[in-house]
Amino acid sequence: MSGLFSHIFTWWNDHTVGTWVFTKRFGQLVGKDDQGNAYYQTEGGKRRWVLYEGGVEASRVPPEWHRWLHYTADLPPTEQPLEVKPWEKPHLPNQTGSAGAYFPPGSLNEAHPRQMTDYEAWRPE
Repeated sequence: MSGLFSHIFTWWNDHTVGTWVFTKRFGQLVGKDDQGNAYYQTEGGKRRWVLYEGGVEASRVPPEWHRWLHYTADLPPTEQPLEVKPWEKPHLPNQTGSAGAYFPPGSLNEAHPRQMTDYEAWRPE
């Protein structure tokens, strides 16, 4: 019961009931990405949206689908794949706030913060 309750009233965990009903009524499945996110559009492609597999996090949309969602490309990546350059890295979701977040050298959040041995506090005379 709590799963149904949280699904109905907490939009940040998954799509809302309204989005689900709209998708079932008007949505045409265009494709899915490697993370399981499903991409839809209305007939004629006037509206485009994504239903996330798992947590709702916009940074989980890969670049090729982001391009299609924001009307930079007319055709979805299933019909017109994005050319991958040899220097490009695979898509990663935003790591901020997680264990995979970047901490610059000397950061207090780094696994082994540097020792402040070269610091001397200023004292007025």
